[in-house]
Amino acid sequence: MLSELLAPQISMSDISKSFPGVIANDQVSIQFEPYQIHALLGENGAGKSTLMNILCGIYQPDSGSISVNRKLVKFKTPQHSIASGIGMVHQHFRLVSTFTVAENLHLGWDKTPRFITNKKLLSRAKDLISKYDLDVSVDSYIEQLSLGEQQRVEILKALSRGANTLILDEPTAVLTPDESKKLFITLRKLAKNGHSIIIISHKLKEVVLHTDIISVLRKGKKVVTKNTTEFDEESLGKLMIGRTIVSKEYKKSVFHEPKIVAEVRSICANNDKGMTVLNNISFKVEAGEILGIAGVTGNGQRELSEVLSGIRKTTSGSIKINGVDLTNKSSKLYLKQGLGFIPEDRVGSSLASSKPIYLNASLREYNSEPLGKNGLFYPIKAKNFTNKLIKTAKVDSKDINIPVANLSGGNQQRLILHREVRIAKDFLIVAYPTRGLDIAAMEDIRKILIDLRNKGVGILLISEELDEIFSLSDRVAVIFQGSLMDTFEVDEAELSQIGLLMGGSVKNAR
Repeated sequence: MLSELLAPQISMSDISKSFPGVIANDQVSIQFEPYQIHALLGENGAGKSTLMNILCGIYQPDSGSISVNRKLVKFKTPQHSIASGIGMVHQHFRLVSTFTVAENLHLGWDKTPRFITNKKLLSRAKDLISKYDLDVSVDSYIEQLSLGEQQRVEILKALSRGANTLILDEPTAVLTPDESKKLFITLRKLAKNGHSIIIISHKLKEVVLHTDIISVLRKGKKVVTKNTTEFDEESLGKLMIGRTIVSKEYKKSVFHEPKIVAEVRSICANNDKGMTVLNNISFKVEAGEILGIAGVTGNGQRELSEVLSGIRKTTSGSIKINGVDLTNKSSKLYLKQGLGFIPEDRVGSSLASSKPIYLNASLREYNSEPLGKNGLFYPIKAKNFTNKLIKTAKVDSKDINIPVANLSGGNQQRLILHREVRIAKDFLIVAYPTRGLDIAAMEDIRKILIDLRNKGVGILLISEELDEIFSLSDRVAVIFQGSLMDTFEVDEAELSQIGLLMGGSVKNAR
């Protein structure tokens, strides 16, 4: 009786779901129990998100059934799922940045009184925080909080609405190492109190360390569900992709022609709201080296990459690419100096999602021979070019005329990377190159970056993945609140140092 009161036993039986040309879930049967942290693993396109969207009432299955506490249910809307005690914390938080924590907790909650004083609002929010032992300031505005604190607000929102089953999508993707530890302490407390925790993750190390049960999906089918103690990282990787993937020690050759490809001096810049977001940043990138920029998302990385590619203006300072001063010049001039740029928002900033694959592949060279000239574009030549590009990039598509949005995240990333590598003669800026990708796609992309480095291209690598930063970079700089905290030779840096600096802690960082 206790488990029925505290958390539903969820049973998904023979769930199938198809989209045009794709079988996302193929007769998947899986159970989620109270008192457990259950990890859901799989490559991009394996069907994890679809399965969880069905459980959340966003999609309806083509066939199969769902039971909560042994009672058949049909979730036609997300509200039906919430009413059955299921809540989800998405990778991208859904909070109103200009509202306080207390206001966000009560927004859209059916238990919020129609008329309520601010004093009562704060009191109710404090009661929730006390009940679930999640430390966050109730009268702080969301925009004032760290990402770890914002995530706690999202968890509180779900719990306040009666979530006994909590689904978290890539929960540590934007957290510092310390925030990640705190998150799993919180999740373990919730599990001990009877909640069922479901985690979608690509981080095999944290899954092995912190979960009780692991289920693996591959190509829409469930491959296995077993106790976590029966797996290690290597066996999980093999189950996810059907072959063994070994994390590589990348071979870095010494580039013997010293040359500064990018020089940044004391740059400052504003964000979209006109507020200063970059503060006197200076660094150099040499040919044949990777400079890693480590930091929690939202500390000026996006603005830094945009300034260095000519998309955003500086308010002071200078930028030189190959010795040419390009401060506040057009992005076309950056392109002429051999700059490639892979932004963090690949769909919104680097692809025209509704346009065909061949147009997206040609996007950066449409006005250059042989694809175009003097404002004329040659579609047939562009299609021939694209067929060669996607073959080299291992993009899984038989039709280059379909919208690029139809490609999986991994295939989109491969397309963008190979497109930009072609034009990155001297300098490449790449932001979060493996975010949200499965381990096979990660290894492919990381190898491309190392090969490019070994050929003499300078690379600025922006990432929140410390393992990635340490395995690929020659030097690492830490960014916090728009300032570079420190720069290290990667062989001399320690994870603990970098983690402290990412959180803004200078004391004891060295």
